[in-house]
Amino acid sequence: MARLRKKYVCYNCGHETMQWFGRCPGCQEWNALVEEIQPQSSAPAPRASGSKRTNSRPTPLSQLDIISQNRQSTGIDELDRVLGGGIVPGGVVLVGGEPGAGKSTLLLQVAGHLAAGGQQVLYVSGEESGPQIRLRAQRLGILQDSLLVLTEVDVEAVIAHAVQLQPALCIIDSIQTMVYPGLDSAPGSIAQVRETASRLIAAAKEENISTFLVGHVNKGGSIAGPKVLEHAVDTVLYFEGERRANFRILRAVKNRYGSTDEIGVFQMGSRGLEAVDNPSSFFLAERPRQVPGSVVTACMEGTRPLLVEVQALVGPSPFGGTPRRQSTGVDSRRLAMILAVLEKRCGLQLQTQDVYVNVAGGVRIDEPGAD
Repeated sequence: MARLRKKYVCYNCGHETMQWFGRCPGCQEWNALVEEIQPQSSAPAPRASGSKRTNSRPTPLSQLDIISQNRQSTGIDELDRVLGGGIVPGGVVLVGGEPGAGKSTLLLQVAGHLAAGGQQVLYVSGEESGPQIRLRAQRLGILQDSLLVLTEVDVEAVIAHAVQLQPALCIIDSIQTMVYPGLDSAPGSIAQVRETASRLIAAAKEENISTFLVGHVNKGGSIAGPKVLEHAVDTVLYFEGERRANFRILRAVKNRYGSTDEIGVFQMGSRGLEAVDNPSSFFLAERPRQVPGSVVTACMEGTRPLLVEVQALVGPSPFGGTPRRQSTGVDSRRLAMILAVLEKRCGLQLQTQDVYVNVAGGVRIDEPGAD
């Protein structure tokens, strides 16, 4: 029986150490070391990269082949907007969000649209069985013969099927369930996520297969796994919004082929996620009139102006000592600066007052013009 070996791996930079530190020695990030337990093995360690060895030579930039810029529409205008115009051939997109945000639903809708157009789509699931996916697809009205479902967690088997089928789109749901047999660590560990993602990305680039990776988020709100996962992919999308509300906001935090300022607004319905053409009217639909502490402000999200409601509440602090400053959708440091200006320039006495600020609809305002 192999003896267990314990080590600590940084989820931000991948630095490994045999001893726990509060601060990563590699990237200096606090509380980033995660414990990993794996059996010691005499077998040689697998290669870290999933790409093949190539006899590459330095080539002048002007002599490199030009990649086709033809993008493939997803069939959802809001998603196309966030992606910068559609799916780039051979591009790898990472989609993250809270459980139940609609990641799998959105990608299944995209797969159904491409399959309805006669293109072959490979949907790989490591969490749901085939009948469960069919039941969800039937609810969404997506039953296409060109949509192929594969329930597999072995990343080598997934790549072999993708290379053989050459689909127009490959969806991995989710990257935390994929396993590389050459590693002894558990599924979802930093080593497994790093290795499986590197092999999937290398295969997508080599075979020119557009790939979507679904990623779970941790309790801090970031995608679980090493930070190098977000660095390796071409695009990173995050679902935002309140889980109990029937709308979602899709935001790009990284996009090599487009802008990161655009957002997509979706409404959750019985037939899946539906694009919202006029988000301003959607956000203000239930706003009461003539209510103190509520104001409508304009902000820009990429090329789209939005009207959103900002709610504020000020009341005496029951604790006496330090008043509470709580904000949702607004940077807390910016709120503190605004309150300091109001105290200094407007003469407002806020030292003993609790202040609560909320942006309705789950929208996050970063624009200074909204102050």
